[in-house]
Amino acid sequence: MRTVAEAIPDARALSRSASALTALHEWAGPADPGMATLASIHYNLFLGSLLDHDHEDRDLEPYVRMDRIGTFLCTEAEHGNDAVNMETTAEYHRDSRRFVLDTPGPGAAKWMPNTSLTGGPKDAVVAARLLVDGHDHGVFLFLTPLSDERGHLPGVRVERLPHTSGAPVDHCATTFEQVSLPHSAMLQGDHGRLSPDGEFTSSLGSPRMRFLRSIGRVGMGKLCMSGYSLGATRQAVAVAVRHGAARLTAGMTRGQRVPLMAHRSHHEPLLDALATTYAATLLHRSVVRQWEVAGTAEREEVERLVAVTKGWITWAARETMTTCRERCGAKGLLLTQGIAGQLAANEGTITAEGDNQVIWVKAAGELLMGGFTPKPPSETAPEQRSLRDGAHLQDLMADIERVWHERARTRLRAPGTRGNPMVRWNGAVTPALELVGAHAHRLAGEALLEATDRVAAEEAERLHDLHRLFALRQVAAHSGELLAGERLTAEQVRRLPDEIERVVASLEPHALALVERFFVPEELPGSDPAGLPDARPETRLEAVAESERNAA
Repeated sequence: MRTVAEAIPDARALSRSASALTALHEWAGPADPGMATLASIHYNLFLGSLLDHDHEDRDLEPYVRMDRIGTFLCTEAEHGNDAVNMETTAEYHRDSRRFVLDTPGPGAAKWMPNTSLTGGPKDAVVAARLLVDGHDHGVFLFLTPLSDERGHLPGVRVERLPHTSGAPVDHCATTFEQVSLPHSAMLQGDHGRLSPDGEFTSSLGSPRMRFLRSIGRVGMGKLCMSGYSLGATRQAVAVAVRHGAARLTAGMTRGQRVPLMAHRSHHEPLLDALATTYAATLLHRSVVRQWEVAGTAEREEVERLVAVTKGWITWAARETMTTCRERCGAKGLLLTQGIAGQLAANEGTITAEGDNQVIWVKAAGELLMGGFTPKPPSETAPEQRSLRDGAHLQDLMADIERVWHERARTRLRAPGTRGNPMVRWNGAVTPALELVGAHAHRLAGEALLEATDRVAAEEAERLHDLHRLFALRQVAAHSGELLAGERLTAEQVRRLPDEIERVVASLEPHALALVERFFVPEELPGSDPAGLPDARPETRLEAVAESERNAA
């Protein structure tokens, strides 16, 4: 982390820039998942939170220089996705003009932050309920020193948790026992200010909105986690395709040796992975740009888009990396190949900054009951349109979106559910989640198709093929609904496998060139197809035998 800090010209500018911060995650993740996790916490959640609040009189240099590592304590043992109900308190005493930070019970222990002594002295921003004269003003953040060169400070209790299956991080359970903090510890802004005399003012009447404003960096964190997954996914696809091109296997005639990638059964899943990765990368670029320019009026919609994107990209990363690991055979299990370890580490991105299932459930409710309106069906008859037309494929993905929107809305209005919100929502949530997935697919396809206008003709042809493969897979998966809704003809449904076969055959000769556009450096772990300096099996065996003779 200190090596990274030395390479960053301006840590404050990095923390404020969504494009720069997500780019850091895209490249740091494949290099070292543990370091990337801690850098994400330090630069986004910790330093970013300090910068987003009043900070003119606060000395940030120790965090810029990485003299002190910053961490973020929000989630509690019994309060994860309902963090707004957390129990940790920061009670203000007017006479001393100080806060007392306290953990009232085991369920309020801050869960899994990197608060051990590993790495040197640490500070944290701690989410706690602001109490003044017994009145609860809601949850705010408090800058809290945790440790120095001698150990943890008085009142700070840290217990290491068992290792997780992912990145090596010092996960801990952290509690506070009557820890005294100065008035300046509270991170303040228009959403909540407390004068030294204990007078509270806020531009927001809702404690929940104050909390969400306080932890606003979690939204940026979703973009960061998506970027982390994207970097790991691009590396996995590059490693798998390079491996398939270099590894020889039996051909169709006696004595023939051909690359693994020559076989359709091998390259077709990798081309699907390639198409998904291109679509995911371009969707992420688009969402980052929208985040950077969004004003107050657009913020809610963009935050939903960020949540939808984070869920889809990190889940797609799991599926894609699993495919790549399998296509590399036993070598794919080697940590030096850069896939198996990243696959385990990616599980953290699925849960971090909002569990995917939960943030998608919230997005589903907003798409159903908010201002979202699905695109109306095309007025052109399906038999007059071609499955090779990108615009038509996008319309079909919009049709899938509309199918699930209508089904979920119908379920919400089902007879016998009036007066029982839980029954109504349980009936609607399954198609509503399908709607969120369809929404993500359409947006990703749209980003990929739009990119064809920004590149040279030959590259545009390859991107068109990637878009067709990506979209045709989605259309094929929902062909029954599209046929029933008269958005596809029976003949078009029968032709779908042949259309997919055609585009796979067109893409196969360009697979290596397409992964080279990811610019995955050869020197990264796993970039060598064999995982060893010499890819020829006979040469490696000879080297082992020679080594054994020398040892003898």
